[in-house]
Amino acid sequence: MALWLVILLLLLGLALIVFGADYLVDGSSSLARRLKVSEFVIGLTIVGFGTSAPEMVVSWLGAIQGNADISLGNILGSNIFNTLLILGLTAIILPIGITKTNKQQDIPMNIFVTALFIVFGLYDGIFSRLDGAIFLALFAAYVWLSFRTHDKSQEEVLETEMPVWQAIILVVGGLGALILGGRLFVNNATEIARMAGVSDKFIAITLLAGGTSLPELATCIVAAAKKKGALALGNIIGSNLFNLLLIVGGSALICPLSFSGLSLVDLGILALSAVALFTSAYIGRKNEIDRLDGAIFVFVWLAYMTYLVIKL
Repeated sequence: MALWLVILLLLLGLALIVFGADYLVDGSSSLARRLKVSEFVIGLTIVGFGTSAPEMVVSWLGAIQGNADISLGNILGSNIFNTLLILGLTAIILPIGITKTNKQQDIPMNIFVTALFIVFGLYDGIFSRLDGAIFLALFAAYVWLSFRTHDKSQEEVLETEMPVWQAIILVVGGLGALILGGRLFVNNATEIARMAGVSDKFIAITLLAGGTSLPELATCIVAAAKKKGALALGNIIGSNLFNLLLIVGGSALICPLSFSGLSLVDLGILALSAVALFTSAYIGRKNEIDRLDGAIFVFVWLAYMTYLVIKL
């Protein structure tokens, strides 16, 4: 494929991502108010799961093809990208408030699942079908618990608020644009990387992880600009849990996943990203992820990317 066409498709994918994120945030916020559901839960479920659809496609296809480096590398890289870069940039734009339920349930669940993923994988070097079944059961239980425990939306439904059907169209259309745009970006960026001769693991952790996380990046930045911090936090935690519990769990049921392609540094940075979110919520008496936290998150992500490039 000609270079000019690759660049054109990359730009088209980027445009779809930007417009899709704007529609998704507007539709999701309106839907939360109409249905009297907290914006965090909307971010956790509809937005978080929807923006993780590209990771699901890439990882499940990798599992079907027996390529654990693609499946695990994509998820590991996506969760690192989500927490350190996306949440970091979002907090720099707009400090993100943390609720009591976030502290008691959502953030601890994020660190628990991350730790369990690492323990299962390192125990015998294989993420087995039984491990996958356990993760799928945890996924179903957490989604049910989230709807049961999170506060209802307190925002007033204005007379000028868009009707539910219009909000649903914006959500579905926005997700469609995000997924299509993400695929265009990932496919063309990966083609360039393969031509350059880099490994599957490097492609998965950097280009695939970054490309499939572009929907989360665009959605969170737009949410921050519109002062929807709860939606952004729900999107990231929802995406991380969706990635590990449903996507890795489903991938392992398709084909047990070997951890041989992942280094202790890779797993250590994944653990550090979960711990960083945990400590930013609990250290001190603040109830937000502030700009300093965001700057530290971004710095750690840049250091890890630099390490990966040096190790090529």
